[in-house]
Amino acid sequence: MTTAENNAKVLIVSLHHPELMRGGAQRIAYELFQGLQNEPGVEPVLLASTDNAYPALYKSGACITGFDQRPNEFLFLSAEYDGTWHRTSSVRLIEAYCDFLTTIQPDIVHFHHFLTYGIDLLSLTKRILPNARLVFTFHEFLSICDANGYMVRLSDQSLCSQASSVRCHQCFPHLPPEHFSLRKMWFKRHLQEVDVFTCPSSFMIDRYVAWGIDEGKIRHIPNGLADCTGGSMLPAVDGAKNRFGFFGQMVDIKGIQIILRAVAILREQGFTNFKVELNGDNLRHGTPALAKEIEEFFAEENERPFAQRIVHNNGSYSVDQLASRMARVDWSIVPSLWEEAFCLVVSESGAFHRPVICSDVGGPAERVTDDVDGIHFTRGDPDALAAVMLRASTEIGLWERLSGAIPEPPSLAAMVSGFLDVYGLQQKPNGSSVPPTANREKFAKGTGAPMKAQKPSHR
Repeated sequence: MTTAENNAKVLIVSLHHPELMRGGAQRIAYELFQGLQNEPGVEPVLLASTDNAYPALYKSGACITGFDQRPNEFLFLSAEYDGTWHRTSSVRLIEAYCDFLTTIQPDIVHFHHFLTYGIDLLSLTKRILPNARLVFTFHEFLSICDANGYMVRLSDQSLCSQASSVRCHQCFPHLPPEHFSLRKMWFKRHLQEVDVFTCPSSFMIDRYVAWGIDEGKIRHIPNGLADCTGGSMLPAVDGAKNRFGFFGQMVDIKGIQIILRAVAILREQGFTNFKVELNGDNLRHGTPALAKEIEEFFAEENERPFAQRIVHNNGSYSVDQLASRMARVDWSIVPSLWEEAFCLVVSESGAFHRPVICSDVGGPAERVTDDVDGIHFTRGDPDALAAVMLRASTEIGLWERLSGAIPEPPSLAAMVSGFLDVYGLQQKPNGSSVPPTANREKFAKGTGAPMKAQKPSHR
């Protein structure tokens, strides 16, 4: 631990470490951690979970360890996690977490997820640190939806706009409706300990307010993007804008299969003057059906002469490789089958002025204005995507018009500033931050936070 007198300590609790598991939520948490390191008067600490994907990280008797000898970065070695009620039954792990909190003594604890930790750790955190400000960022709808938080009905893969005991029972017919009533009570019991919630998109706020979260406690803080261009301003290539790219995780809900089906439709229609670049990984987290469809597609694709191949799989990539990958495409396709919370790919594409072709739902549809700075297509419809790809490849001037209208993506600095406000850390004119006082009442009055009675610590 590094320490500095009078610094405000901010504990960032992240689902996974982005260097161990790629994902938008953990990337945002880590970049926020890095951004806070540059704020005078603020001392950030990162606690990132891991799982059995890296079993060698688990040492005998260890519960929380340092990460890669980096100051203020720690791994939470998740164990005995109950995915039904989202809690851990490991007494040893809970005790280690309590010891960690009392050692760190943060002024603010900011959860970016409860998955792999347990939703009940919110209440535990408040009991151990009754004076700390508790912040929670929603990155999807797992509190509402037991189907991985996607709010996609398991019966027919249609979108679900609300949860209810009977509707959830229809997705999980082996569980009685009463189970979901208890589930909601369980989640809301622990979420009520949170002082401030944040969401990266506006439609999420409406969804959580309808579910029962106090609207006055939710703030809209868009996910900020650290500079990923490396100073590169990619020039537009001459000729047809017929190169398409997919960037992200190759799992079912991301809709990569919709791209492959659209390619097959265009090829059958006789249009082959285009290319598709796939950039991503984590196919191991997809279903066997998706893996089979991708495998069969490439088995057929690789039988063709190289010049006739349309789709190329470039594999995983790091942020510093993004510029070279973006240079190979004109358009970025976001075919998500769920209402994504934000979609960092929209920001990354915008940084390189690559227009986005996206499903007409969720965060991407909120951020991309149809036929102004990108194009929408009907969610899950490969025919609709094929039609848009044909138009994008052949309509003269379309790319230039849309690319020129792309707004600057939210910056990391803006996101850090937004969270400093949420934390109640007032910025001085010189850019430094004023730490909260130790007195809970003064702190609450100074930040507009709701007053809470102090509770005894139970370790």
